[in-house]
Amino acid sequence: MKGCLYFVFVGLLIFPVFAQKKNKNFQLHIRKTNLPVVIDGIIDENAWSDTDVADNFFMVLPEDTGKANELSEIRMTYDNKNIYLAATFYINSPSTYYVESLRRDFSFGKNDNFLIFIDPFNNQTTGFSFGTNAAGAQWDGTMFAGGKVDLNWDSKWISEVKRYKDKWVFEMAVPFKSIRYKKGVKEWGINFSRLDLKSSEKSSWTPIPRQFPTASLAYTGVLIWDEAPPDQGVNFSLIPYVLGGLNSNINSKGSTEIEKKIGGDVKFGLTSSLNLDLTINPDFSQVEVDVQVTNLDRFELFFPEKRQFFLENADLFANFGYTTIRPFFSRRIGLGVPIQAGLRLSGNLNENWRLGVMDMQTESVDDIGLPNQNFGVFTLQRKVFSRSSIGLMFVNKQSFNYPQDTDEYRNIYPEFNRNFGLEYNLASSDNLWTGKAFLFKSFSPDEISNGITQAVNLEYKTQSWSWGVSEESVGENYNAEVGFVPRKDYIKMSSFLGYLFYPNPKKSKVLSHGPKLTSIYYFDSNMKKTDNLNLLQYFVNFRNRSSFKATLINEYVELRIPFDPTGSGKPQLPAGSKHKWNALRMNYLAKPQSMFTYTIGSRIGGYYEDGFWLSINNTLGYRFQPFVSLSSDISYNNISLPAPWNTTEFWLIGAKADITFTNKLFFATLFQYNEQTKNFNLNSRFQWRYLPASDLFIVYTSNYLLPPYSGREWSLTLKLTYWFNK
Repeated sequence: MKGCLYFVFVGLLIFPVFAQKKNKNFQLHIRKTNLPVVIDGIIDENAWSDTDVADNFFMVLPEDTGKANELSEIRMTYDNKNIYLAATFYINSPSTYYVESLRRDFSFGKNDNFLIFIDPFNNQTTGFSFGTNAAGAQWDGTMFAGGKVDLNWDSKWISEVKRYKDKWVFEMAVPFKSIRYKKGVKEWGINFSRLDLKSSEKSSWTPIPRQFPTASLAYTGVLIWDEAPPDQGVNFSLIPYVLGGLNSNINSKGSTEIEKKIGGDVKFGLTSSLNLDLTINPDFSQVEVDVQVTNLDRFELFFPEKRQFFLENADLFANFGYTTIRPFFSRRIGLGVPIQAGLRLSGNLNENWRLGVMDMQTESVDDIGLPNQNFGVFTLQRKVFSRSSIGLMFVNKQSFNYPQDTDEYRNIYPEFNRNFGLEYNLASSDNLWTGKAFLFKSFSPDEISNGITQAVNLEYKTQSWSWGVSEESVGENYNAEVGFVPRKDYIKMSSFLGYLFYPNPKKSKVLSHGPKLTSIYYFDSNMKKTDNLNLLQYFVNFRNRSSFKATLINEYVELRIPFDPTGSGKPQLPAGSKHKWNALRMNYLAKPQSMFTYTIGSRIGGYYEDGFWLSINNTLGYRFQPFVSLSSDISYNNISLPAPWNTTEFWLIGAKADITFTNKLFFATLFQYNEQTKNFNLNSRFQWRYLPASDLFIVYTSNYLLPPYSGREWSLTLKLTYWFNK
């Protein structure tokens, strides 16, 4: 399979990947105005009278063969400081609107919303997204990989929404200094997307096949400027913070500690498309805690990065490799260790080249012998053909100034760990073909940690058919200390094939349905099979945006290391033991239009040692839109095995109250109880965005370990940030 995949990759490099932009004939002209624009959701300024209108949207869902039924109109203009947009969304059947809350960066599929996708470099792979739901909650993110949006990025811009009986209106102003673009370029890629849940209609300014998201940059139209966007001039931002807090560990003999901290970030635009970020004594106490999950996996679980400093242009660093083979994972930096300072240079050099440089310095910890450590990352990406790219990455972790310079601590904390590699990302001009191939090698002081990982995959997707094949391997000696590689010493082969049927939408409540077959095999270095997983799935997607999925599971595992199948500290199964089982998994997601929403899933069937595993999980939600959203996540697991494990059962319960007083004033409380880890967690977070990108946070966190474990700690933090612009 491996040789065939590389052959296909070479073939796709030769065949027509140079095709012209799909929707280049969809053009919107934007002209400069000298008239004032007030962002109030009322389109009554004279500046809007001399603008072109983007209308006649195309329907994407439930069909993609005609015009949208819900009418939309978009107008754009600009001055020396801002890009302005005014949008009017007409409603055929006046009724209530559907939103979750006023929370920023809402869930796309659960809100009546409007989004704009901007591709300033015309590379059809990177850009920016802004938008709103019908209640005025803001959405913003960076775009990468041709159609994905990272909502962890926040920028400085303003907007307002007004609602009427027959329409709702959105106005926004985005400062030129809040985005990155190449100087002198007069044509940008652009598209507009609307979701109307009342009619279950998703529409787009340009036509897009319904198997692709409206965020697909391959299908953007063209925004034509009457003159090149203005030079950003000096683009300098200072974002200081002050913090005060209380920290207490009930089991420690010391009293409650008072925390005082000052630090901040500096943003400097070296060019209109390349940004330098500096951070000194950073603090991430305002970041929401991780959502706990039941862990019955043999390998480390992945939790995403949420710290703001690491997020702009994050794809330049985080997207190398696969989700389970990451040569760089920023959460490895500052893991329980204070970060002293850091810098990051990232952005576009021109329409073909992108650059990423990061350097972070952490403190030493005398008690455990941890030395000072420096984390350096260098990435360079070159666009090739219409939408593909070649990337290079170098990662270096360097230890120095050992508090206790002994062989023992140098073995625990090696002097260095490095990773170097190349990857190719394939994306055809029509988005039908996608894939990736990469090769990375690790370097450490001991040759035992000098290994290789490589992979190649290829996927094809039309409206009805989807298929893919992949091969990957991680050497026994491959070591990425600043990465996420939960499993080593294996070769993996996998493939899938799926088909979707599309009933007549005028006669059926079903939008699409169809089967998918997936097969995954793992081998050791001698090509002896150690695992295999076969899945036969059936998907049903309803017109009202609810969905159902059934999965038949056939799984085989030969353990290579001892493993506790209950994840609760009971005896381990021995290495070399072989296990095989069948199971059934079902999931149903209810329609998002109801005030009461829910999902329910279950897994029933065999498990290790000819045992039985029953799992039931559901999510319940109720909203008093747009101000209050209540939700709960409940998971129950029952595992029956022969002695000495017998029956093991545990609950995971989470409950969240999200109160959004306005689109600038938020309060959320998350409660979690994990019976598997005997942990009770409470996190309350108040946020007031008193100015764009400037916040006041009050955060309370409590962790309590239940018997037979012991330990309790809590913290209360007040943090104030302010964004100064030059």
